[in-house]
Amino acid sequence: MSVKDEIEAALQEAFAPSALEVENESYKHAGHAGDDGSGESHFAVMIRAEAFQGMSRVAQHRAVHKALGGIVPRIHALALDIGA
Repeated sequence: MSVKDEIEAALQEAFAPSALEVENESYKHAGHAGDDGSGESHFAVMIRAEAFQGMSRVAQHRAVHKALGGIVPRIHALALDIGA
């Protein structure tokens, strides 16, 4: 399973989002710091879920990082666009 698929599965399970897009942006960073050559080092996530309603931005980010668990230490960058 790719890292992208792992991210999607973890977020689906944790939040049952109304919208979810996970984009592997590693190709944009080839040869730069943090590029480990795997092609799975940089990701952008757009997620919308009722679970984020009333949460601060920091709390939303913490919730996503918690849901992703051991995936986060395996990647270099994770851009988040979160909303309810």
